Amino acid sequence: MSKRTQITGRLDAYVDANWLRDSDVKRWLREETSKLPGGMMQVAADQGQLMALLARAIGARIAVEVGTFTGYSALCVAEALPPSGKLHACDVSEEWTRVGRRYWNEAGVADRIELHIGPALRSLDELINGGLAGHVDMTFIDANKTDYDAYYERCLKLLRPRGLMLIDNVLWSGAVADPDDHTADTLAVRALNAKLKDDDRIDLGLLPVGDGMTIALKR
Repeated sequence: MSKRTQITGRLDAYVDANWLRDSDVKRWLREETSKLPGGMMQVAADQGQLMALLARAIGARIAVEVGTFTGYSALCVAEALPPSGKLHACDVSEEWTRVGRRYWNEAGVADRIELHIGPALRSLDELINGGLAGHVDMTFIDANKTDYDAYYERCLKLLRPRGLMLIDNVLWSGAVADPDDHTADTLAVRALNAKLKDDDRIDLGLLPVGDGMTIALKR
């Protein structure tokens, strides 16, 4: 049986006080986003910091993000890339990503982020057909859940060998463990989790950070 410490209350505050490294720009973006409709879609501060750490750990130079929203995760990853690095951020909303652009500029990383506005599957196909297949160091999936499997397959094609894929919301607020939940989003996330467990193309881990984040290393 797994043994996991429940991080709540005073322990949660202790973790933030002793582990979280923040900046004014990131804090301002989180605060603005929290006041917007759908603000809960923003990744948590600790998740953004972990993503940046992983990007640095693998020496990422090229990254792809599926689902950008107001740009917090993109900001965290872009800061971890070298000045010559590039994050391809895919989203359907000009309105939400316009928020992110202001903070990317404020942080001095806007030139590292190439925004692709339109259906993510189309954007990913364009990146694949444009020559990025097998050359991307890290990908992050946090968009329409019913398309998660399709995003996964395209991101796997984009990744280089030993490239890293991160997938958000894989615990889906606990719904994946509810046998009575048959909503489309839950079924899609549950199906991808089951698929990844037996996928011999990757090495696999799952962290209970945020709403659950899968870490998959392409073999």
